[in-house]
Amino acid sequence: MISVLLIAAALAAVAVHLGTAGLVLWRYLRPAGEAAGERPFVSIVRPVCGLDRYDAETLASTFALDWPDYEILFCAARAEDAAVPLVRQLIVAHPDRAARLLIGEDRISGNPKLNNVVKGWRESRGGIVAIIDSNVLLPRDYLDQVMARFDRDTGLVTSPPVGIRPDGFGGALECAFLNGMQARWQLAADQLGHGFAQGKNLVWRRDVLDRAGGPAALGRDLAEDVGSTKVVRGQGLKVRLTRRAFAQPIGDRHLRAVWDRQLRWSRVRRAGFPALFMGEILIGPWPPVLALLLAGAGGWAVPMLLLWYAAEVALCRVAGWPASARDLVAMIVRDALLAPLWVATFARRGFEWRGNAMGETEETKA
Repeated sequence: MISVLLIAAALAAVAVHLGTAGLVLWRYLRPAGEAAGERPFVSIVRPVCGLDRYDAETLASTFALDWPDYEILFCAARAEDAAVPLVRQLIVAHPDRAARLLIGEDRISGNPKLNNVVKGWRESRGGIVAIIDSNVLLPRDYLDQVMARFDRDTGLVTSPPVGIRPDGFGGALECAFLNGMQARWQLAADQLGHGFAQGKNLVWRRDVLDRAGGPAALGRDLAEDVGSTKVVRGQGLKVRLTRRAFAQPIGDRHLRAVWDRQLRWSRVRRAGFPALFMGEILIGPWPPVLALLLAGAGGWAVPMLLLWYAAEVALCRVAGWPASARDLVAMIVRDALLAPLWVATFARRGFEWRGNAMGETEETKA
């Protein structure tokens, strides 16, 4: 009887994996989406902090959107920030776009990103306000894809990042976490009507966040992703994801940096959605492999693994995500790290981000 249950559990895990991959494949085989009806004035707020390898390209993409009327508000906490000269150059190079650079920091929370963007929120004029991280590469139809997902029940449209252009194995490992695992789960959940906010792209109906108290309301949780999801759901509205995720050029990554970043996000998930986080120990192919071995059906382990990774590679190829032999090895290494990451998450609460200690508020702990 126990063997039957173990085999059933393994088959269920495989079915969930194939099902989530299938749901995302379905999204990518359909049109990306186009805004229906009027194209409203939109405010885009892009916080900058330091200068990364691809920032000139990603920030410049903000000026090339195929949308009739929008403003761009760049936000820097300090005038001496390394990104400020680049932003000024981009504004001068695109005089046809309404773009401004805002400098200063308002301590509305323990989250430095919120402290940076709040001035952009206050200065913005649009009924739709997009807060987009500096390392996200925007396609020309970005706003079309976003606005296609708004309806009367939607308070926020968002998108997980998908990694592109990895250099070295560390970059490939980062993409493996972002794409075939995190983006797959988030897009599949949205396909089933359970969207979760992702801080890389937060496109708000202004009235929704204003009713909650503005950006300061997002500082009640360990990260703005969790706070955004709670704010929207608390008003009986939906978080929806764009049909296709937006790209983030990755480049090179040190393996320790990949681990630290994934550990940080893991602690955010644990603090924000503890019940869901507890189930993460079962994600990946190794729990069902162990179940098969314990059930005496170890001969099925290799075919199961082949099917498991074939589904992920197929998804990545259709979606246009990295899917080379190196990327396959990165997927296997990623899955080997899932259990150690889950365990390490319990070592302590909070994390350090850009030199800032990010701890939980009393409300988060509750």
